[in-house]
Amino acid sequence: MKVFYKGFVFFFMLTTIVLAKDQISRKTCQAYPVNSVAPKIDGKLDDPCWQKAPFQDSFVQIKPVENATPSQKTNFKVLYDKTNLYVGIVAYDTEPDKIESQISRRDQINSSDFLAVALDSYLDRRTAFVFGANPAGVKSDILISEDGNRQDESWDPIWEVKTSVTDSGWIVEMRIPFSQLRFAQKASHTWGFQVYRKIYRNQEEDMWQYIPRNAAGFVSYFGNLTGLEGIHSPKRVEFLPYAVSQLHLFQAEQGDPFATGRDFRFDFGLDGKIGITSDLTMDYTVNPDFGQVEADPSEVNLTAFETFFEEKRPFFIEGKNIFEFTLAMGDGDMSQEKIFYSRRIGRSPQYYPSADDGFNYDFIDMPEQTRILGAAKLSGKTSKGWSIGLLDAVTNAEKAVIDDQGCRQSVTVEPLTNFLVGRLQKDFDEGNTSIGGIVTATNRQINQDYLKFLNKSAYTGGIDFRHQWANKAYFVNFKLVGSHLIGDPKAITRVQESSARYFQRPDADHVKYDTTRTTLSGHGGTFGIGKVGNGNWRFAVGGLWRSPGLELNDVGFLRRADQIMQFLWIGYRLNNPIGIIRRADLNINQWQAWNFAGNQLFSGGNINGGIQFTNLWGFYTGINRQQEGYSPYLLRGGPLARYTGSWNFWLRGYSNQSKDYQFAVSVGIQRNDDAVSNSHQMRFSYSQKVNNRLKVEINPFYAFNRDNLQYVSRETFQNEDRYLFARLIQNTFGVVFRLNYSPTPNLSFQYYGQPFISAGKYNHFKRITNPRAKGNDRFQEFDAEQIVYDPQDETYYIDENRDGVTDYSISYPDFNFKEFRSNFVIRWEYQPGSTLFLVWTQSRNDFIGNGSFQAFSDFKQLFGSRPDNVFLIKLNYWLSM
Repeated sequence: MKVFYKGFVFFFMLTTIVLAKDQISRKTCQAYPVNSVAPKIDGKLDDPCWQKAPFQDSFVQIKPVENATPSQKTNFKVLYDKTNLYVGIVAYDTEPDKIESQISRRDQINSSDFLAVALDSYLDRRTAFVFGANPAGVKSDILISEDGNRQDESWDPIWEVKTSVTDSGWIVEMRIPFSQLRFAQKASHTWGFQVYRKIYRNQEEDMWQYIPRNAAGFVSYFGNLTGLEGIHSPKRVEFLPYAVSQLHLFQAEQGDPFATGRDFRFDFGLDGKIGITSDLTMDYTVNPDFGQVEADPSEVNLTAFETFFEEKRPFFIEGKNIFEFTLAMGDGDMSQEKIFYSRRIGRSPQYYPSADDGFNYDFIDMPEQTRILGAAKLSGKTSKGWSIGLLDAVTNAEKAVIDDQGCRQSVTVEPLTNFLVGRLQKDFDEGNTSIGGIVTATNRQINQDYLKFLNKSAYTGGIDFRHQWANKAYFVNFKLVGSHLIGDPKAITRVQESSARYFQRPDADHVKYDTTRTTLSGHGGTFGIGKVGNGNWRFAVGGLWRSPGLELNDVGFLRRADQIMQFLWIGYRLNNPIGIIRRADLNINQWQAWNFAGNQLFSGGNINGGIQFTNLWGFYTGINRQQEGYSPYLLRGGPLARYTGSWNFWLRGYSNQSKDYQFAVSVGIQRNDDAVSNSHQMRFSYSQKVNNRLKVEINPFYAFNRDNLQYVSRETFQNEDRYLFARLIQNTFGVVFRLNYSPTPNLSFQYYGQPFISAGKYNHFKRITNPRAKGNDRFQEFDAEQIVYDPQDETYYIDENRDGVTDYSISYPDFNFKEFRSNFVIRWEYQPGSTLFLVWTQSRNDFIGNGSFQAFSDFKQLFGSRPDNVFLIKLNYWLSM
């Protein structure tokens, strides 16, 4: 801990010494009113109204050479009337035949030249609405928040753009309705403003308002757009009703009345928006459907912790920046832990009917997901700098149907639940300072005794503070969170025993394991100070804590509680080319953590960095050292156990990103100090731009893992717990295919497929005898006389004391899991805001209880298995009032 406190004091003194007044030289662009006929959006800029406004130029190159003269000239002008903003941009090019123009789906512009305009209509210097297009007319619209730290590409406003390619370059003409923006009602406006251009073949980026490469912010550096007078944001009322039909074809099972091999469903619902004020919008959805959303990747999770999956449902993605409240700084697994994790809403039912609860049956029809009956969210930012977010969602009391010799019964497997999330944040001093808070409430209507393992109510809250100075180069931030659960003793006991805390550990003297309590509370926080811009050097120092009782998983995401952590980061950025190096960076990290009893859980550090060369090839690499420590999770409810240290090395190299073909290779190697455990990972990615409409990607990956201490089971012998482990040898192989074909910017064909194989074989079975000892003194390995495998019942029988009598047994743990997930989506935006989806989803699964890994044979077996096919047609229609 002394290292942390000394480092914190040193860096705090350093940052206070370099306080400086913010100084940003901003350009100004004037918007001119359309006093006659509005321009026709055709990508030509030949309407009379355009001739009345002068062109703006004076662009600056940002990459590859900062603050240099761009290789090509760019001009633009801005007009407006009472309801729309018009932007015309001319991108001159001395080699127009080299302009890259890829037709793709909206927001997937990554292999083209590009032009965009960004509007900070709040003028909060933190939020911007971005409207862009490539030469083929493909739209890209992004909502930027937190001064560029967050980007929401799911934001899809209704606006118009046309492009044209000429002998001297290409042109973009935009019409942006004020109804799609958020701004205060007043007579005269000044907005933050930026125009951006990317020249793909050179990987060159140019901007109208210069933003240093090492700047700590993005939106805060925008220039100003003036001259907007007499405009207003009209009341926005939008409806998006939908209808969907779905046919599910699967393998029929003889005698199972629920597995007939065919299931047809028809459904409908409604999405919409209502403009409450000029800067606050309510989004709502009734009976939403997300059948067109891509499936999660396959995995085999042998840990005690839940896997984090990214949100992919449009209603929850759009505007999610307002509701973000993460518990940690930076990247990595800990950054996934947050107060609000929207995938809790509509999750799979958490109860499965069992005989222990009196449910005896032959067959069951179990719902895969919990239906969302309705949800609404109010979000926006006021002219006074208040960011407001309020979300409420109600999920169905989901029921399974069980069949016992023809007698059927409905069983509630997920109770009716209400989720509430409220977020409020206030900016001061042009966004340099902010103070905010968040609250969540999860309330379940539990009427059945067997569902009392779920928390009846769960409440969480948090406050956050952030301050930046010296052109936002330096920062200090602080977050405080708390949680409070209410439920039956079964529910609170379940939380105490969860993998996040393991209160039942026999040596956990600093916590109280109480199976009669009906409430549980906890707290946590994060704090940091550092420098993130204005110069080549950057640093951050800080820490976090999570009390043993902190629990967020009813509507948030938390893997580990009972933890105090300190971290230190120092980085160097080389932004301008030197010789053959285009850019480079180097980072040094250090960390250590303890539980609330003072036991050191882990400590370590790494050095990582990367170089991109002037030929646009590059690499990233790093080496990581993790010292040995004590794990409260290794024995999964048993005492604290020592684990060995390890070294980890990784390298990723990639080719020129401006070519029609691109590839990258990644490798990772880990070696444990026990000289037995090790792992290797390799991933190869290749993408090919076949033509300006078709792009193909293939990403094979392989991983080998040997773990000398893989948890198997906990058994009881002579009234004592036995923690059983084995050496696991696991091979995993898979391939991700993606195909994107877009005949027009409004019509796309997308295919995603992932065959996945993972096989694990267990041997060298052992029991933990001295969990805090070093090396092999921690365990005793069973010999051939003590453990015998019976292939008839697939069980290992263990005679620990060698008296010829079985003391306990474990099931055969070897596995060979094979899965194929794919979906094919045709998406046609037949008019602005209205879309037709045609979707085909196929899945295949195969499991064999052996650890044999034979990739080609496994693939053959996988594709020889019977598939599940889902065919879906979804139509929505956008209406505006």
